Amino acid sequence: MAKLKTGRHTSALKAQRQSERRAQRSRSLKRKGRDASKAVVAAKSSGDKTQVQKLLSAASSSWDKAAKKGAIHWKTAARRKSRLAAAAK
Repeated sequence: MAKLKTGRHTSALKAQRQSERRAQRSRSLKRKGRDASKAVVAAKSSGDKTQVQKLLSAASSSWDKAAKKGAIHWKTAARRKSRLAAAAK
């Protein structure tokens, strides 16, 4: 690490690094959920019921993982899963 400039606290620098890592992780988890949801909608439009059920399960799992790791609120995950299930019917 380069020499610190005056006024740059090491704790602030570490907090910034942690924040960037967490934001990257959260973006990744949310992207997986959105991609999985889009796959369900695409399968629904094609009419393949077994594929829709399989993809719906995977999408629900990805939203649950995002909620478990704190990327989204658990009620947000529940709402998204509910709306996705209703759309898949």
